[in-house]
Amino acid sequence: MTSKLESGARMIAVGTALPDKILTNQDLEQMVDTTNEWIVERSGIHERRIGGTTAGLAAEAAQIAIDRSGVDPKTIDLLILATTSPDRRVPATASTVQELLGLSCGAMDLNAACSGFVYGLIAAHGFINMGHRRILVIGAETLSRMTDWTDRATCILFADGAGAAVIEKTEGGGDLHGWHVDSNGALEDALYCDFDALIQMSGQAIFKNAVLAMEHAARQSLDMAGMSAADIDLVVPHQANVRIVEASCKRLGIPFEKTSMVIHRTGNTSSASIPLALDDAWSAGRVNRGDRLLLVGFGAGMTSAAAVITWDGV
Repeated sequence: MTSKLESGARMIAVGTALPDKILTNQDLEQMVDTTNEWIVERSGIHERRIGGTTAGLAAEAAQIAIDRSGVDPKTIDLLILATTSPDRRVPATASTVQELLGLSCGAMDLNAACSGFVYGLIAAHGFINMGHRRILVIGAETLSRMTDWTDRATCILFADGAGAAVIEKTEGGGDLHGWHVDSNGALEDALYCDFDALIQMSGQAIFKNAVLAMEHAARQSLDMAGMSAADIDLVVPHQANVRIVEASCKRLGIPFEKTSMVIHRTGNTSSASIPLALDDAWSAGRVNRGDRLLLVGFGAGMTSAAAVITWDGV
């Protein structure tokens, strides 16, 4: 569904966290029948981070975002945690993160798979338009706990990490100009994980449909924003597979050089991947105030989401 939104909010700071343990392609060569060359050619991944808890990584990333924003944590009204790998079935891992951060606010988990952070970002703008002042949006995953380390088709991809953003009410139009969320439940069996089981994936189905889903979500959000692909200064895509991103950019007419990519060192961190890539671009000086960004991703479900924002952060 696409609908006009008058944004009264802006993203003011981001923060990220990665586990200390690095698992390289060379390490995987000792675990399954694969090679570094095979992994790099098909995914673009050279290494990934493994370890920690979803709540722990989420709290670490969120604390950095809060510190960078300079806001009083007491003024945060809501914590939205996008994750497919909660630490428990009940309660929501968001409540654990809330306690770790010492916050007094609402807290909830959101599961839209790898599209989750963008879903959370859009939801945060809606909550602020209804009266909230500041919202913490986090994408955090510990996918290594759900990965079959004997399956070379999936174990080369998934990893752990977290990224967070502080969203606050602002005067004027805000930073969100266009957005789109979608889901195609007919493709749910292309990527799934049952309770107490491991991730199952149909790589060919994911690749074909992911490219189309990303293109559609991006075009819908650009149309709502009244912009074209040429107006975008930087694309921040879900880091699933470098070939998917390349193909999507080609269909959109956006040079691949305009993307922020961290997959080579982080792997696929699902809902954490977009904030990880955004923070990396900001830290490297590739994101400046006034830049127009396209955040776009897809995930199991098959979900997809995109948001066109103007960077107005610190």
